[in-house]
Amino acid sequence: MLLTATAENCLPDGSWYALYTRHQHEKIVDQVLTNKGFTTFLPLYATTHNWKDRAKVLSLPLFPCYVFLKGGIERRLQILTTPGVFGLVSSAGQPAAIADIEVEAIRRVVESGVRVEAHPYLKCGNWVRVKWGPLAGIEGILVRKKNVSRLVLSVEMLGTAAAIEVEAFQVEEVNGPRLRDSISGPAAGLTRNSNEATV
Repeated sequence: MLLTATAENCLPDGSWYALYTRHQHEKIVDQVLTNKGFTTFLPLYATTHNWKDRAKVLSLPLFPCYVFLKGGIERRLQILTTPGVFGLVSSAGQPAAIADIEVEAIRRVVESGVRVEAHPYLKCGNWVRVKWGPLAGIEGILVRKKNVSRLVLSVEMLGTAAAIEVEAFQVEEVNGPRLRDSISGPAAGLTRNSNEATV
């Protein structure tokens, strides 16, 4: 479904959106869109794969089949005709903005160099905030398993999450997330086709 010019002009300028891509095309989509002048964000994490004769460290997408895009929706045709792009994650026929606080938290974690990995999406739990250090102010759900504590950072619209290991003394409990979109998620009823990924 195409947006009218009027509808596109109503979209928040500079918001983050999510593109749904073909499997293993995230890096190509990210590179092509960057070359077209778009602002993108593809969070990656390092993992070691072992073969019979060797081990290799690979850099893989933290959220497979997704690339974040900041603004630029007025150039929608250029986005959707990019090789490897299935569509924009949308709600009610319009591209669905991702909460800035969620994307920026993921960005800070990736840029900090701490070990990060994909984690099942959590809708509720014990909300905490990092008290100090390079990740100070970041909020998420604290999960404890045996002697390990993890801070789970969610992207509600996509129903995805990532986690980092933290020490219990590094965080403090808060009442709840500072910001949540008015759209309740995670991405209930998400469908994907060649033009739209609709919530």
